[in-house]
Amino acid sequence: MLDRNSTTSTDLAPPGGTPTVDDLPRRVADFATVGEALDYAARGRRGLNFHDARGTLERAYAYSELRADSVAAARRFVTLGIKPGDRIALIAETGAEFAAAFFGAIYAGAWPVPLPLPTSFGGRDAYVEQLKLMLNSGDPGLFLYPPELAAFAGDAAAQVGVEARDWESLGEIAQAEGELPTAAPDDIAYLQYSSGSTRFPHGVAVTHRGLLDNLRAHALAVEIVDTDRVVSWLPWYHDMGLVGCLLSPMASQMSVDYLKTEDFARRPLAWLDLVTRNPGTTLSYSPTFGYDICARRTSSQTRAGDRFDLSRWRIAGNGADMIRPDVMQAFVDAFDEAGFKASAFCPSYGLAEATLAVSMMPPGEGIRLELVEETKLLGDDSGSGERPRRFRAIVNCGKPVEGMEVEVRGPDGELLPDRAIGRIFARGSAIMVGYFRDEEATAGCLSADGWLDTGDMGYVSRGYIFIVGRAKDMIIINGRNYWPQDIEWAVEQLPGFKSGDIAAFAITGPTGEETPAVLVHCRVSDPQERGRLRDDIRDRVHAITGIRPVVELVPPRTLPRTSSGKLSRTKARTLYLSGEIQPYDIAA
Repeated sequence: MLDRNSTTSTDLAPPGGTPTVDDLPRRVADFATVGEALDYAARGRRGLNFHDARGTLERAYAYSELRADSVAAARRFVTLGIKPGDRIALIAETGAEFAAAFFGAIYAGAWPVPLPLPTSFGGRDAYVEQLKLMLNSGDPGLFLYPPELAAFAGDAAAQVGVEARDWESLGEIAQAEGELPTAAPDDIAYLQYSSGSTRFPHGVAVTHRGLLDNLRAHALAVEIVDTDRVVSWLPWYHDMGLVGCLLSPMASQMSVDYLKTEDFARRPLAWLDLVTRNPGTTLSYSPTFGYDICARRTSSQTRAGDRFDLSRWRIAGNGADMIRPDVMQAFVDAFDEAGFKASAFCPSYGLAEATLAVSMMPPGEGIRLELVEETKLLGDDSGSGERPRRFRAIVNCGKPVEGMEVEVRGPDGELLPDRAIGRIFARGSAIMVGYFRDEEATAGCLSADGWLDTGDMGYVSRGYIFIVGRAKDMIIINGRNYWPQDIEWAVEQLPGFKSGDIAAFAITGPTGEETPAVLVHCRVSDPQERGRLRDDIRDRVHAITGIRPVVELVPPRTLPRTSSGKLSRTKARTLYLSGEIQPYDIAA
């Protein structure tokens, strides 16, 4: 067993890394602009630490060094003709080069626009097409990318007509003299493309004021202390990774240890190895699937307590997708002997349109559930005396963070009482200004008095927020509502399936009626076995939901995901109907 009592305040950082504890007085994101926040963080010794796939420290990057590199980048941007308000698109690779370019754009008065890496897209052509869509939407004056992605990025830039160069060539540009622009709190700080931005990308415009207000609210919600340290593998093109694990630590002067997202994907337990090797780690975040894959990868032959020490992990943040209580329990069961405490779980709710956080669970409360009857989840309060009552466990996503208001409204916009399920609306200074150059889409979700229609369904109970699903994902069959998660979870109960293997959505049948369709990753090669598996899935869904779906078995890794790794039901439906997803041919 690892000795969990040997760490002192002198060994809270990895050898050679930036320190966890510093003499610089802590300021909790109480700055007017992002540049001002980095100016202050640079006065201390904390910073960013980049690790290789096995968790070995490759580079310690103090905030003072980051600031110097960012100012130099800003002066190079000015030399290239970048003006305040111009956009600078950046492939969001986890590393010092992106960080310096991101903050350099802000120091130059430009708006950095993080773009995704190719890992979430189905091959080169799909990735190039996605880059083209985002470049057309953001209309940047410059596009920067890692040298190894020159073929992808250069192709996309050439087709769109955007000036592009790799990080290394930026260093060859002379630095302009003179004063750099001074940002105002209500200026735009950056554009964030939300994880669902695929066919019609929307750049979320976030101001300095809105960002800093949300960063402060986030820091207050987790009750940060001087000995806190962060570990992250989350991508910087997603709001949880960019805002929660880069901008938030910087604005509150915390050191962070990074593992690249692609390295986590190849070796998920490297995340927990990094938490273990850096004994000062107290904060780390992940969507549900990150906890799920780690619990699954833990070998029954290897005692978790012999390899990991998770005893100091006090905030295990969870958000960005539906929180699965069964997955969280599996993680607790797998890593209890490694010192992980269930009370460390910190469920949250947020979205890019709200900068990051709308609500967070108070520290130490862990995962708390409410059982909600199926009929209420589906908008039917009448119930049914003919069928047994079924319940779903809904995870408590915490209380609204400082400065955020939340309302639940009915179909006609009426305010609903406690525990009544409706559409979630949020208002606060951290809500986006709007979608960049898309007034119609902005007006469709943001009211004149600042209320954002999140598109999520849920309810409030005693001040806590519970999310039950996305309104647009709901399946309506014969006037009755079904949540796709319930159908997908039913299939997951069969042996051999896991989260992300199933996508449920509605299609129009031959006679014009709506029919549920279920696409399922199939790893069976025998045709007869496939037929039996299809029938088992159909019977399972019918037993749980009372409906008989169209079941299609598809090859593994076929179902599309968003840039943040979440299943995209909308894109799966589109690809299926267009014939781009080809199911296995199974005799009836």
